[in-house]
Amino acid sequence: MFKNRKDAGRKLAARLLKYKDEHPVVLALPRGGVPVAYEVARALNAPLDIVVVRKLGAPGQPELGVGAVADGDHPQSVLNEEVLRALDVSDDYLNREAEAELKEIRRRQELYRGGRAPEPIEGRTAIVIDDGIATGGSVRAALRGVRRSDPKQLVLAVPVAPPDTVESLQPEVDELVCLSMPFFFHAVGQFYEDFSQTTDEEVVELLQAARRQMASARRETTKDNGTT
Repeated sequence: MFKNRKDAGRKLAARLLKYKDEHPVVLALPRGGVPVAYEVARALNAPLDIVVVRKLGAPGQPELGVGAVADGDHPQSVLNEEVLRALDVSDDYLNREAEAELKEIRRRQELYRGGRAPEPIEGRTAIVIDDGIATGGSVRAALRGVRRSDPKQLVLAVPVAPPDTVESLQPEVDELVCLSMPFFFHAVGQFYEDFSQTTDEEVVELLQAARRQMASARRETTKDNGTT
């Protein structure tokens, strides 16, 4: 049981310190993944950015996911073929749904980043973080999108996920770090004492705080180099 996302992030950061000297980039899935990733980025002295993913809802049942789409340099969709066959979902519907969600993704990217360019990923160790994983559809889309940006190494790090989901995601990454893999898993929130919703305002605030910390660290490095 984690106290909250901050607690989970600090515990996760302790397992990821080996990457500090590689100057990684930390990528969070908003919104709940951002408070967790913020603690990791701070511990690793790494930049923090986002990977926005949206669920693709079934026709007439938007709460039922038939897949997920993640945007970036290379938009990436992951589909649940079993559900698609059961519902006989057409390609036209999927294309319209994906385009609508990509539009929402771009709106959220603008909101969260405030017009700033995405953090470069190519040739770097990219650490993708969420506050937990249930089925893994959204995270899989995020990982495939990040992978297409050609990182040197792709790491997935989460506080909690069921064992079968962890196993299914292993082929997507170079390393997977999961602090807890409970056999009896109903929802991510059951493993947090406080799992209150993260707001858009909190996401923006944490991203800005991470940028200030990185800018301060660079100034200190420049100052130290100037005195040696």
